[in-house]
Amino acid sequence: MANIIAIPAFKDNYIWAIHSLEGSNLIVVDPGSADPVLEYLHSNNLNLQSILITHHHWDHTGGILALKKHYPHIQVYGPLKEKIDGLTHPLQENQKLSFPSFDMTLTVMDIPGHTLGHIAYFSSNHLFCGDTLFSCGCGKIFEGTPAQMANSLEKIKKLSVNTQIYCGHEYTFSNIAFAQKVEPNNLALKARLNEVLKFQQQKLPTLPVSLESELRTNPFLRCQEKEVIQSVQDYWGISLCSPLDIFAKLREWKNQF
Repeated sequence: MANIIAIPAFKDNYIWAIHSLEGSNLIVVDPGSADPVLEYLHSNNLNLQSILITHHHWDHTGGILALKKHYPHIQVYGPLKEKIDGLTHPLQENQKLSFPSFDMTLTVMDIPGHTLGHIAYFSSNHLFCGDTLFSCGCGKIFEGTPAQMANSLEKIKKLSVNTQIYCGHEYTFSNIAFAQKVEPNNLALKARLNEVLKFQQQKLPTLPVSLESELRTNPFLRCQEKEVIQSVQDYWGISLCSPLDIFAKLREWKNQF
């Protein structure tokens, strides 16, 4: 796949810009605002080919209609199960999108929880997951249930450990602060923090991140680990058995953090 660049938007959003192999065309993922995309296109003399949307929240869709005014024939892909103005290609799970000039084929994955119709796009080694999975964290459960979100994360866990994860927000540093409360003895988490601090000093994104790293550092992917279980039980003062119960109370703890 060609080069993928993070275009910052709002306070902490990332609009992911995927360059074609010859470098003249662009696909953007979750353009919450048109202005930074248009600026990037114009300053680099690029043409916008397609838009990929993961879910309906305004900070991921707000730029669609303005971009369509500049590129009226653009293809806009997004979840069938959500109402999104400007969508041209509603998508269901397991549909495949082929972009030959990008040397890229993406498969659609249903990952409800944050919203009911949330989808992700994945290839052999890239995952655009919107607000479902963050580095060292996961999205808030606004519309779905803990069971739906937990199931969505389990689907992601089954991808190749080499998969690079492109999240919708720069939340890594604050997520690590919570993760260390949950797993204070996790050495991989300490190493990830040092890495993130170096990125911050250089004013670089902490993303993408490998699934392998997340499996070692993200408490929401580690609900069967003894320290995670014990920390959740201690925080709430209750005895829990199932990974789903642990996940639900972990997400509730994070909401209060």
